[in-house]
Amino acid sequence: QVQLVESGGGLVQAGGSLRLSCAASGRTFSNYAMGWFRQAPGKDREFVAVIKWSPYYADSVKGRFTISRDNAKNTVYLQMNILEPEDTAVYYCAAGAFGMPTPPNDRQFAYWGQGTQVTVSS
Repeated sequence: QVQLVESGGGLVQAGGSLRLSCAASGRTFSNYAMGWFRQAPGKDREFVAVIKWSPYYADSVKGRFTISRDNAKNTVYLQMNILEPEDTAVYYCAAGAFGMPTPPNDRQFAYWGQGTQVTVSS
């Protein structure tokens, strides 16, 4: 079992920045691919970014968001810059096997956090 706890969400104006954190506990953090997904009201959950040996991003966030991991701290981060109202969603951290395809879908992730709300005002 892997437990994931997100933090860092909040309200920000368009053009602003936020950094999300996801702290993991349980099994060896470095053995897992770590990803971020988001779900806006009335929409399906969508892939944002994943990091295995290197990062991979959805086209909608490429160049604005940066995913990183600190294996010593068992933490994955999502730095979000130049935020847009369309980025408003609940953001979820997830952990899955390294062998997942790229881009992954949410079925490739076995463990999920509870989510953190990000709201971008125009």
